[in-house]
Amino acid sequence: MSSAPVQDTAAALGGSRWNTFPAAGSPLTAHAFLAAIEPLLQGVIDDNDLTAADREVLDAQIRATLALGTRESSLPLVTGPDSDEGARELAEQAGTIGRRLAAWAGASLERLLGERLPLPAGPLVVRSHCYGHLLTPPAVDLLMGRRGGPVTMRLYNEWLHQVVLLRDALLPFTNWQDVPLLITPTGLRHTEAARDAFLTELLVRRVRHSAVVDFARQVVTGTSGPAGYGFENAGGSALPAVLDQPPLTAPRHLLTWRPAEAGTDGATATYVPEADDYYAAHRTLVEDLPPTPVARGPLTARTRPGPLTEGTRTASVEVTDDDTTTRVDLGQALRGHRYARRPAPVAPSGPAPAPVDPAPAGPAPGAAAAPPRTASVRAALRAPGLVWTRAGDTALDATGEDDLVVLALLGRLYPENVTLRPAPLPVALPATGHTGPSRLTALVTPPRAD
Repeated sequence: MSSAPVQDTAAALGGSRWNTFPAAGSPLTAHAFLAAIEPLLQGVIDDNDLTAADREVLDAQIRATLALGTRESSLPLVTGPDSDEGARELAEQAGTIGRRLAAWAGASLERLLGERLPLPAGPLVVRSHCYGHLLTPPAVDLLMGRRGGPVTMRLYNEWLHQVVLLRDALLPFTNWQDVPLLITPTGLRHTEAARDAFLTELLVRRVRHSAVVDFARQVVTGTSGPAGYGFENAGGSALPAVLDQPPLTAPRHLLTWRPAEAGTDGATATYVPEADDYYAAHRTLVEDLPPTPVARGPLTARTRPGPLTEGTRTASVEVTDDDTTTRVDLGQALRGHRYARRPAPVAPSGPAPAPVDPAPAGPAPGAAAAPPRTASVRAALRAPGLVWTRAGDTALDATGEDDLVVLALLGRLYPENVTLRPAPLPVALPATGHTGPSRLTALVTPPRAD
């Protein structure tokens, strides 16, 4: 696979200068990146004498390339209700981002057809090797048949490939329009190896959260690092979206980019959990929890980063209960969130969430209808190690608690057979057939239907 030639950003547009990228190593957001590669589209228009009548063909081409499930799709990702949740989150991202990028590209094409971008260095000629993106029959006819040729095709191929790389680079981020992508003189081609590895994992196995993080780090910093749940650099940090959203509905794997505050240490670091192997962590049985403390005020929580050590950093959720502060490793809390079962989402205006996981509601034939016992959230948060039991279903009522407190609670529960669901608890939970630890159910405030 070859890349487009390195461009001299000081040279005038035209000839081999096909972009308006800033100095090497400077970041660009998605919209700014699309604007910076518009000279490629202008070259296609000029070399092929395109008019407004041709716009529909190229609009249809980019939509087909960025869509899922089309013959021309650049991402053969097919998901369904039984697909891995990580794949479904990323497929939804691909659809959302692809539609928006296609709309932006259509607007660029329309503008360039009416208001030509000057190319003072002469006609644009770019050597761009094919990456295998399929064209629609009308696009083949337009770019390679009756009016096209090698110059047009290479210009369009480079533009199309850069847009595909852009869509894929943005997949890990909920706020993808704000992410500062690292841009080199060859655009986003520096992400190709990391993209290939990430998409291969996405398509052939259950994608790991650490793989999502590593790809996100590559597209922002251009470097890899230790396996972790997030990263930071001088520009900001990328950490799981659940830190800003209710744990009941937040994505499990997607990240949110958060710009750095003034005066932040500029070192690049990976956020890692304190314990790689939670199986070996100390455990406390629910039946051994101390009596419930008498609450004098609400629980409050905040995150605190740990010191930077050899390119890695841990972080914790500190929960304050009256005059006592307990600390939960953020990495374990996020692991607990990823592993917890949750009801299937419903439309905000629809009926109350149905308990489809586990499903169906009500006891299974022959199952006992006894209600689960309860345990104190405050006692569980103060317990050493991870809380678990083999003595039967147990519910922990976290309704009314802050989202970060709920996340901390998930970090204190042994993450096997844990369910996170909206209150109220059914009179009798259905049998799950699970042969390991008994089920722990964390009850939270139902989402508002607004």
